[in-house]
Amino acid sequence: MVFAPGEKPGQELEEVKLQNASKQIVQNAILQAMRQVSQESLRRESRPSDSRGWGQLGGRELTKKHEKK
Repeated sequence: MVFAPGEKPGQELEEVKLQNASKQIVQNAILQAMRQVSQESLRRESRPSDSRGWGQLGGRELTKKHEKK
């Protein structure tokens, strides 16, 4: 085997290890993101079908109280 100046025989093995670790990190991040999207989709499906939502109704009530003052 011929090595470039400053290159050590074990560097190639270390580079492969780093590449594999990087791939694993990316795969884990993708799986975590997919789980999160799936959980959020399930939460949205389980909500009541009232399209107004609690936050919007509460905002209207606050506005009406403010206007009466």
